[in-house]
Amino acid sequence: MLIIEPPSRLADQVGHTIGPGDWLTVDQAMIDAFAHLTGDRQWIHVDTERAAREMPGGKTIAHGFLVLALLGRLMPPLYEVKGASRILNYGSDRLRFLNVVPAGARVRASITFKSVEPVPGGRKCVTETSIEVEGQSKPALVAESIFLYYD
Repeated sequence: MLIIEPPSRLADQVGHTIGPGDWLTVDQAMIDAFAHLTGDRQWIHVDTERAAREMPGGKTIAHGFLVLALLGRLMPPLYEVKGASRILNYGSDRLRFLNVVPAGARVRASITFKSVEPVPGGRKCVTETSIEVEGQSKPALVAESIFLYYD
């Protein structure tokens, strides 16, 4: 894990990539729980029997928004900013779902620091996060994430 302390040192990371992190298995139970939570029960996500017959690879696939939500789990082990009074998720830009995540696949994240600029009381940091799928050349997701770090 990369420790950045104090937050003013974020600018030192621009252009650097950290990761990949540890693998996380996206199993059917996780997909089903997300479907239940969101109400998105499209068969490609939850009907394992139909997917075995009709889906390429014969498996259900994770929701794109589930993969996006996994950023909250995959990013924190990669770096920590110490000394910030608060950290706010400001949003995402350039979000792309480039590949599917079949049930049972493992994913992991890498982060590239794109920019850091001052804002009143702190700094805005833009990172590009890529979530790769084990054994695949194309990532499942690429997104710019924006966080505000306050002194």
